[in-house]
Amino acid sequence: MTEYDETSSRPTTHEVWLPRNATSPGHVTQRLRFIVAYLLVASGSALASPCQFESQGEGRVAAIVDARSVRLDDGREVRLAGIAPTATTQQALISLLAGRDVMLRSADDTPDRYGRQGALVFIGESDTSVQAMLLARGEAVVSAEIVDKDCAAALMASEAAARRQKMGSWADPSAIKNAESPDDILAEIGRFAVIEGKVLSVRQAGATTYLNFGRNWTRGFAVTISKRTLAAFESAGMALKPLENRRIRVRGWVEGTIGPRIEVRLLGQVELLGANEPTGVRP
Repeated sequence: MTEYDETSSRPTTHEVWLPRNATSPGHVTQRLRFIVAYLLVASGSALASPCQFESQGEGRVAAIVDARSVRLDDGREVRLAGIAPTATTQQALISLLAGRDVMLRSADDTPDRYGRQGALVFIGESDTSVQAMLLARGEAVVSAEIVDKDCAAALMASEAAARRQKMGSWADPSAIKNAESPDDILAEIGRFAVIEGKVLSVRQAGATTYLNFGRNWTRGFAVTISKRTLAAFESAGMALKPLENRRIRVRGWVEGTIGPRIEVRLLGQVELLGANEPTGVRP
């Protein structure tokens, strides 16, 4: 759903303004020293890229299995962590990764129940993950599963940049669903969706908290949060009751037992939006 502008990893020139008549050799030298100093600082910041987790091995991509998985030449299957695919993700992976040497990075190399190793994937010696490239081009969506704060923020920034520029999937006005249109959300059952709207009420029933976006609970869109997940929100200082009458953006897999639902299991699935913020452009 987004496209990435890889400027965050490049040094940025910061110009220091001196008096207009500062043309003497001494002043010119001073100006150059200031510029060089800023470049060094910027370069140092760029080198301290987020998402540089422990290396979990490397290999050559032998096949693109699906929109979020690749197989290496040694037989390992790798699932690209941190993103959910869009309609163009698989083709983008073919263009980016087919036959390429890659490095895998993650905090944990434990395979999932399908035997896939979840990781951030880097081409060659690049400091920018394939996930960030896809997000910045609007060809993937942040899934919110990366819990490292700096890395999660970097991935979200890549997506936000693509939203602002209407890159890739974000060029489609329906890329972000309106919480007030439950029928449109129901059409996304079984898919990962991004939805925006105003929370009309926060209610608790048993061990589940509901963020309701409609008056009719049998038809309206709602977010569900289990008691276990609620503790994580409270630990992070994010109370749910004050979300009433606030606009939020939520992302996750759409279910449809009684009206469209998204179960929130991770803090990163919920974003607060400003009262006057235009749809879909939160930085």
